[in-house]
Amino acid sequence: MAAPSPGPREVLAPSPEAARRAPTSSSSCRGLLWRLRDKQSRLGLFEIGPGHELHGMMCMMQAGLWAATQVSMDHPPTGLPSQEDFSEVLTQVHEGFELGTLAGPAFARLRRCLGLAEEDYQAALGPAGPYLQFLSTSKSKAIFFLSHDQRFFLKTQRRREVRALLAHLPRYVQHLQRHPHSLLARLLGVHSLRVAGGKKTYFIIMHSVFYPAGRISERYDIKGCEVSRWVEPAPEGSPIILVLKDLNFQGKTIDLGPQRSWFLRQMELDTTFLRELNVLDYSLLMAFQHLQEDERGPGSSLIFRMARSVQGTQSPEEPVAQNRRLLPDAPNALHILDGPEQRYFLGLVDLATVYGLRKRLEHLWKTLRYPGRTFSTVSPARYARRLCQWVEAHTE
Repeated sequence: MAAPSPGPREVLAPSPEAARRAPTSSSSCRGLLWRLRDKQSRLGLFEIGPGHELHGMMCMMQAGLWAATQVSMDHPPTGLPSQEDFSEVLTQVHEGFELGTLAGPAFARLRRCLGLAEEDYQAALGPAGPYLQFLSTSKSKAIFFLSHDQRFFLKTQRRREVRALLAHLPRYVQHLQRHPHSLLARLLGVHSLRVAGGKKTYFIIMHSVFYPAGRISERYDIKGCEVSRWVEPAPEGSPIILVLKDLNFQGKTIDLGPQRSWFLRQMELDTTFLRELNVLDYSLLMAFQHLQEDERGPGSSLIFRMARSVQGTQSPEEPVAQNRRLLPDAPNALHILDGPEQRYFLGLVDLATVYGLRKRLEHLWKTLRYPGRTFSTVSPARYARRLCQWVEAHTE
């Protein structure tokens, strides 16, 4: 079988026990390193163990994702991308549940373009180690997970949000090809999970913006407005990790030095794209990490970093038009920007809210409810402009 056939199809998946036996020697080594790593980097995160209320759901997701990734490893997409890549729905039947993979070939191609090995993806999301949960400051009812190595972020989504993501997926992929250093979060998969006799739960997988998290000191979720944009900070010395919001950032700035002009331009490119999709309510995630002495300045790995900064795209556009930059020699380099003193983790997330009738009515209600105050539910054009203005005012 050269490539998955288009449209919905249903297959019997390997059992969870088979999935647990599956990791290769390199995957086993990764698991050992994970168990031996410094626990300090996981303060405020909670392992989803057997007694956790989400343990059953986690086990089904892990076994299902292991089997789903095995399909893309056994039958990688070949030839030129096609419309069928974006419309395929594969349902794998497991004991007690079903896991659906939406647009699997399209995401397999995207992961390959990002240089992400399917074996590593499978090992991180499969049963090799428990997922992690953190205390979210989001007002949504979504469930959030991190893979055990904290590299991948999983989030449940409403059905209408999934429909929007899949409708926009071809243009999203095209945007990343045109702008390989985009700040948009890298979406890696969309799935559904249905326990026998129950309703489907949809979830997405993306690369975590806050990776590697070991030395991160502060985290923020910025929307460029004020209503409901304050989080009570954790007590000093508390191990709890909180993502703070706009009002918590008052009086602070991001010192990017010569990188500032690149960042402002990329924010303009990315928010213009989201405006064209009629999308709003996305967030700029930010985190800070103090640079150590040997991490400052060009360093001895300049040539290596320059090589990394120009690979992974097939666009004929010039690098200047693509707004390329010199990537740091670090994991997750696409979301890392180094200033003179601090390393910044930056990314645009939550890209699935469309400005339809529901949001237009919400805008009218909030206009009456919060006169003279700024809130998140505004037109996509105003939302994009306001977030770019926030970034310009808070960077130097």
